[in-house]
Amino acid sequence: MTQEEQAAAGADAMINFMQSCPGKTIMSGVSGFVLGGFFGLFMASMAYDVPVGSEGVKHISDLPLKQQMKLQFSDMGRRSWSSAKNFGYIGMIYSAVECSVESLRAKNDLYNGTAAGCITGAGLAIKSGPQAALLGCAGFAAFSTAIDMYMRGEASRPPPNDYDD
Repeated sequence: MTQEEQAAAGADAMINFMQSCPGKTIMSGVSGFVLGGFFGLFMASMAYDVPVGSEGVKHISDLPLKQQMKLQFSDMGRRSWSSAKNFGYIGMIYSAVECSVESLRAKNDLYNGTAAGCITGAGLAIKSGPQAALLGCAGFAAFSTAIDMYMRGEASRPPPNDYDD
């Protein structure tokens, strides 16, 4: 087997893996983890206008710079890790459920995302009771449907001649 044939076989294997349910699930989990980490980092960097809660200190700006930096970086790390885990977990579950629903129905349409959103939302909220599960189902399904409708809409398609003259 030549180098080109090996490269083509490797590329085909990678494409086949990425199009499989486990591949989609892993990629969604990893990308959700990375994006969640950045989101948590960003949100933590915006949240330093609240009191610290230490004895004798009303605001973080009353502390010495070294202690401020230590508090901020530890808080940023904690929030970033928490958001990364949550986003990765949600992305992984949603992707696995959507791929399973699509495989069961043998169709690729709007209802797959709606059903996956409902199942994911209900599954994530089930520990809080039936009302929370119903609300989670409705919320995730509505969000998934809205995103799918936008992505499948006419506005999201590239123009017929996507080149510069």
